[in-house]
Formats: sequence, structure tokens, C-alpha cells
Amino acid sequence: MTDEKTATFLVTGADDESAVLSDVTDAQVHTLSENPGLAEGDVLEATVAPDPPMNVTYSVVEVAERKQIPVEESDETPTPRSKEVAADLAAGDLETVERAGVGEVHVLGVPEDGVEQTVEDVLSDEQTVARAARIGIERVEVRSGENFVAVRYLP
Repeated sequence: MTDEKTATFLVTGADDESAVLSDVTDAQVHTLSENPGLAEGDVLEATVAPDPPMNVTYSVVEVAERKQIPVEESDETPTPRSKEVAADLAAGDLETVERAGVGEVHVLGVPEDGVEQTVEDVLSDEQTVARAARIGIERVEVRSGENFVAVRYLP
């Protein structure tokens, strides 16, 4: 039996000597004993294995895919569907809507004076990228309205 793990990982930290990977499905953290050229924010479809004898650090066995998932604020207005969903949301509520085709939209109800801060929070939150990687998305677009923020996970 092998202790190798194949999963989708988000690189949450990286320097010249090591990197930290977080499994986007179970949030397990894997510290690499050396950095094979990874950068913070990379998303990997990879296999890692523990380093003997203590098995506390890991090495990358294989990388099937490596990419960045851009998370950007859009100047476009929210879609009519997002506006419709937001109309029924109180501040602090979240509604997930399936997109036609691939992806989903998360509509967050926020206080009117909190829209700008919420957009900034979504743009900087590594969990936005982890969620996109988990559902197999290529990019994330953030749009905002008067009292809501729509996070669009797009193919």
C-alpha cells in the first residue's frame, strides 16, 4: 500500500526552498520538503508522497496539470438573474445558483455600505480560488450591485 495522494491542490505558500499545498477537497495541508518551481496561487492536479523516514513533509511525484485561476472584478453590471436572487437576500445571506452550462454563481447579500469591502475580500480570499478549483472552473468574475455581490465561477 502506498501513501501517495492524488488530488487537486492550491499552493497557499511558496518560497525558494519549500511550498505548502492545500487539498481543495478535504483542506488537508501538505508541506513540501523542496519547491519544484511552484508559486503561491498555483492550482495543481498532482500526486504527492510523504518523505521517509518521518513522513511529515511531502514531495511531488507527478504534476498532471498546473494553472492559475484568475479572480477579477468586472465592470459589467450583474445579470438580471443575480439581481432577482439578490432582491430576496438579507445582509449576510448567500444563495448559490447553477449557471446554464458549467459553473455557478454565488450571490451574497451585503449592507449597502459593505459592497466595496466584500468585493475586496472575495478577490483576496484564497478560498475563492480553492472553490473554483474544486468545481473545475477556469476563472472567477466578481460583479456587484447596490446591496449584493455576485461571484461568478466560469468555464
